[in-house]
Amino acid sequence: MNILQKVLELDIAYLDTFAKRINTSWGFIFYNENLPKYYDANHAHIHEVPQNPRAVIEEVIHFYKERNITPRFYIFDIEKKSQLIDELTSYKFHFEELVSPIQIWNKEINEHKRSDRIIIEKVTEDNFNEALEIECSIKEFGGREVRGKAFTEEFKHPAFTHYLLRYDGEACATACLFEHGDQVRMESVATKEEFRGKGLIGELIYFLQAKVKKKRIEDLWVFPINEKIEKVYSKYGFQTAKKFVTGHAFLGGKSIKEIQEG
Repeated sequence: MNILQKVLELDIAYLDTFAKRINTSWGFIFYNENLPKYYDANHAHIHEVPQNPRAVIEEVIHFYKERNITPRFYIFDIEKKSQLIDELTSYKFHFEELVSPIQIWNKEINEHKRSDRIIIEKVTEDNFNEALEIECSIKEFGGREVRGKAFTEEFKHPAFTHYLLRYDGEACATACLFEHGDQVRMESVATKEEFRGKGLIGELIYFLQAKVKKKRIEDLWVFPINEKIEKVYSKYGFQTAKKFVTGHAFLGGKSIKEIQEG
């Protein structure tokens, strides 16, 4: 299995945990009417070149508008789908290109002593609200309206394990592992703004890497939201396996770049 196939399989398994999926000849339609503003849960995932781009666009627009959800597309291998992109423009879709780095851990453990001021614990019913508040405070995650519901659904799903970091007893950072077969993906790495710059993300990453190593999982992946974050993960043993240029077409709402910039 090549990198693209591995990444696609892992990504689909991840999306399946919080969205319903309809398989098509050109890819997938993902939707979750309880999370209408969560982009990842509501989009047409274009993997293959559509035989009839206009028919696909009409199908997707009808599907989402019937559910009061903004129609949107995630388009892969965009260099092969110029006809579809041109048609989307004629339908008044906004369009942006996104550089999506895919990184894989080199499996090397960094031996270091964690500060006594730091405690890392699994998220349970007891500390759930503390973790929720952290994730809802991160603008890049979509804020409370999006992340609040999504985090609650993830917490209930057995494929996710969330972790909470305390600094001097105060809950201030989170991260999680999503497992699928012998692959695992690190997600939702977040720190409260006032605690940034203390190396807390590194402490969480080292902790999760040790967890993965102990479980003998084949690969640990991370999908940085941009190249700036890619450089951060590179400091912790993550190597860029590939960079995909994907397209995001949408009929309304903010672009992904606007959300990421807060």
